[in-house]
Amino acid sequence: MPTLINFSGNDELFRGAMYANLMDSSILSLSSCMDVYYPPLKRSRISPFVFTEQEVIVQKKQQPSIEVLPDECLFEIFRRLPGNEEKSLCACVSKRWLMLLSSIRTEETVKVVSEKVSQEEVESDGYLSRCLKGKKATDNRLAAIAVGNAGSGGLGKLLIRGDNTIRGVSDVGLTSIARGCPDLRVLSVWNVPTIGDEGLTEIANGCHKLETLDLSECPFISDKALVAIAENCHNLTSLTIESCSRIGNDGLQAIARGCPKLHSITIKDCPLVGDQGISCLVSSSSNTLSKLKLQNLNITEVSLAILGHYGRSITELVFTGLQNVSERGFWVMGNAKGLQKLVSFVVTSCRGFTDVAIEAFGKGCPNLKNLSLHKCSFVSDNGLVAFTKNSACIKSLRLEECNRISQFGVLAAISNCGLKLKALSLVKCMGIKDIVSEAHRLTPSKSLRSLSISDCPGFGSISLAVVGWLCPQLKNIDLSGLCGVTDAGFLSVVENCEAGLVKVNLSGCINITDASVTSLARLHGETLQRLNLSGCSMVTDDSLGSMAVNCGMLKELDVSKCAITDFAVASLSCAKNLELQILSLAGCSQISDKSLPYLADMGETLIGLNLQQCKALSSSMIDLLVESLWRCDILA
Repeated sequence: MPTLINFSGNDELFRGAMYANLMDSSILSLSSCMDVYYPPLKRSRISPFVFTEQEVIVQKKQQPSIEVLPDECLFEIFRRLPGNEEKSLCACVSKRWLMLLSSIRTEETVKVVSEKVSQEEVESDGYLSRCLKGKKATDNRLAAIAVGNAGSGGLGKLLIRGDNTIRGVSDVGLTSIARGCPDLRVLSVWNVPTIGDEGLTEIANGCHKLETLDLSECPFISDKALVAIAENCHNLTSLTIESCSRIGNDGLQAIARGCPKLHSITIKDCPLVGDQGISCLVSSSSNTLSKLKLQNLNITEVSLAILGHYGRSITELVFTGLQNVSERGFWVMGNAKGLQKLVSFVVTSCRGFTDVAIEAFGKGCPNLKNLSLHKCSFVSDNGLVAFTKNSACIKSLRLEECNRISQFGVLAAISNCGLKLKALSLVKCMGIKDIVSEAHRLTPSKSLRSLSISDCPGFGSISLAVVGWLCPQLKNIDLSGLCGVTDAGFLSVVENCEAGLVKVNLSGCINITDASVTSLARLHGETLQRLNLSGCSMVTDDSLGSMAVNCGMLKELDVSKCAITDFAVASLSCAKNLELQILSLAGCSQISDKSLPYLADMGETLIGLNLQQCKALSSSMIDLLVESLWRCDILA
């Protein structure tokens, strides 16, 4: 027995049952009749149990863990969690738990009565919006959103902007949203080639409140997904499909049958979409459809004829690149008398839109107020004049790269719309030439308030002088990029304008001098709020001195690349009534460190200051100015 008690060999002897027997009272009772030394019985600070490495591994494997439960058991546990906070905490444990939680549908959740649940119900009046871009657009993030947003009113708007080619969003991520966010109302997916019909079908099955669907560059989504949307999402009001090569007529026809509330439709670059799909959409939504945009589609005059007949509720219409639509199609559409509510019409690069077509719209659309033509090469002066004579209430007219429009057409249009046209914009119209016209035959416009003529190289001082006489009620004028405009032409506008100019843009008018600017400041200083003289290299300190004295309402001034010096800045700073908010001195090579104290004095009102490419300014002084004008956004 002493040998047994004093045994100091293998520690295995002290494990298990033998250790228990050794501590038994019958053995310890021998101490009274044996000469054996017993140390005091105290709790050991170091565990007497020593395990081998293999035993430690075995014990770790044998430790009880919830991870050993199959997914079915964990699913049952998770769906009984009392609130969103508990679900979010569990989702942080592992990816497995996150994906399991995100797969639970709302109707599968067992409601547990608690104060926390009632509080979440109170907070569920509103809904959240989330946007995932680039590398952040992953299935894991969508799963986390699905789990975490349930208690905050639910996810109502989800925007996914792709560009994650490694771990992008797939059908798994959309499935998580579909099961965890039944209140989703807006779904916008751009440039996500990794999703297909399965994910969008799950959205259709789980998100019956969907109102807006925007799909762009999703090549694996087909008509099958749109059929599912049509069968389950009857509240859909807005549909946008762009560059989805597998979506065609069948999907659009299903949408037409199942979504009677559509009021906005945009379809772009979908080669399988033709007359059948567009005609069915338009005719089925004739009482609700108000906005329609069609771009680069293989449709013909059939679609336009249907649209002209059934588009009774359409107010906004945009056509771009409809190369297969002939002149007859536009003519029939305009004369069908169905577009009575059309207010805004935009046409870009449509060869069938000719003089005959524009005249038909002038007669057949009595409420058309805004017309914008881009790259309509077959619209000439004849069509423009006919349109303005027949149009009942045109208010805004924009012509861009319409090279058959000349000076005669522009001036006649202004004269014909003398009591209704408020805004006219001409951009890159190369057919306009600066020729002498018989202005006395024209009627001055009493309604035109805004005139923009940009990058039309043939438009010069002669034409502008006629415009000045023809448009005495102008408030805003933009002549940017007109190198042919001189003081003579612009002074005609300044001197004939009766209403008081508010916004003037002369950027790039290299022949404008101090004579024009000082006259502008003197005659319109009480109304002028924005003035852009960028690139007017003949404008000097005299102009700014005149503005400092006369332009008390001026808020924005751009004199970039003008011939001004420190004296001009000092003049602005000393003006008592001037409260400039935005000032650009970019490229003014004569502005030096002497101007900085004056700029600092203007700091109470300045919120934007551009000092880029001012080579005479030192970096140290600019740093001091940045510290002084801490409220102002300074570019240097």
